[in-house]
Amino acid sequence: MVLLEPLRSFSMKRLSRSRQDRKIAGICGGIGQTYDIDPTLVRLGLVFLCFLTVVMPVLATYIAGWIVIPDEPDGFGKDGI
Repeated sequence: MVLLEPLRSFSMKRLSRSRQDRKIAGICGGIGQTYDIDPTLVRLGLVFLCFLTVVMPVLATYIAGWIVIPDEPDGFGKDGI
């Protein structure tokens, strides 16, 4: 059981759409919060991918994420929680 001890302290973050860092749907803000990346960098990457793929595949993926990824729970992220 000693081998499983580090796994118990590991908490996995769940992907959700950001309520505080939202420009359109909160997808990029949520990705930034989940993976500890500046959401502006995520947005710039999204714009770069749009130009690289002629917009439609990235736009379709963004809309699918808007539908599938839930909003973060109420009270999440407030007061340093």
